[in-house]
Amino acid sequence: MKNIVLIGFMGVGKGSVARAMVKRSRLISMDTDDIIESMENRSIKEIFATEGEEYFRSLERRVARWLQKSVEGTLISTGGGFHKVPNIKKIGTIVLLNAPFEVIYNRILAHPDAKKKLRKRPLFQEIEKARALYEERLPRYLKIADIVIDVSDKEIDSIAKEIIKKVKK
Repeated sequence: MKNIVLIGFMGVGKGSVARAMVKRSRLISMDTDDIIESMENRSIKEIFATEGEEYFRSLERRVARWLQKSVEGTLISTGGGFHKVPNIKKIGTIVLLNAPFEVIYNRILAHPDAKKKLRKRPLFQEIEKARALYEERLPRYLKIADIVIDVSDKEIDSIAKEIIKKVKK
């Protein structure tokens, strides 16, 4: 079975959807950011602060090569910039979780632990820069996606069901 690779802007709900999909299926789930944090024994925020974004992106490419060679039949949730790895299409079926920027931002702000959610995302620290990054990334997300799921105004479980149904086709 092919992998399912969830992509989308930071805060769109890739991790939450992955957890819901695992409950509804026999899939095993991995998160690329969690893998990187384990490899480095430090947080993404710390990696960005001490080593910079380019170093972090090199770690993403390393993880992508490993996923392509060693992982199958797995649900893989990714960081917001993981779509740039050159071999992403060889890793599995690419599912874009998509929503307008305002929906994503308001969803983060409405979360009970909003301050922690925002601190965890180094590229979300300045709202206008985050919005510009979203607008820059969206065309690339759409270009590489095999399946696009609009997650606006949908419950996590219904998104998970929709993905499972579309991937099985």
